Amino acid sequence: MQDFTNGSIEDLVEFLPIIAPLILIQLILMIIAIISLIKADDTNGPKPIWAVIIVFLTFIGPILYFIVGRRQS
Repeated sequence: MQDFTNGSIEDLVEFLPIIAPLILIQLILMIIAIISLIKADDTNGPKPIWAVIIVFLTFIGPILYFIVGRRQS
């Protein structure tokens, strides 16, 4: 098991090719969900709560919004 408490920049750079695409996907998904939330006339629940869920639950928050939060017309 590797100890990351005394890690260096080289250790972080080693994992960058794995972490960077995940961070990018998460940011894109969050931005799309927030835009959708702003444009939505009606949601299943209060919009401010959905905004908090989208922002603070990283990957699962936007997915939850798209599955549960959007009210289909």
